[in-house]
Amino acid sequence: MTSWQPLTEAEQLTDIVRESFEHPVIIFKHSTSCSISAAAKGKVERQWDDAGLTNAKLYYLDLLRYRPISNEIAEKFGVRHESPQLLLIQNGECSYDASHMGIRLSEVAQMVK
Repeated sequence: MTSWQPLTEAEQLTDIVRESFEHPVIIFKHSTSCSISAAAKGKVERQWDDAGLTNAKLYYLDLLRYRPISNEIAEKFGVRHESPQLLLIQNGECSYDASHMGIRLSEVAQMVK
């Protein structure tokens, strides 16, 4: 079962970078009004247990409520803003970035160092 940590403050990005040196951090950016985003979120939730990412911390960003944080994520990690979007942060950098139905936890699991 996924254990979503809400991402609601820009200051949390500093913590995420710091945490990423200890364990993988995953950020899932979700638009609560988009059916494609809902489908991608459901896919992540269904695949979570089988992905073997038990040491990863999973953050959830509600884009409609916290869009400025999404913009900061794009700038801090050098990625283009998309929705839905999944980012893997390791050692302070984004090592995986996928959006829409291209999000694959199996690929994330292969990239976890």
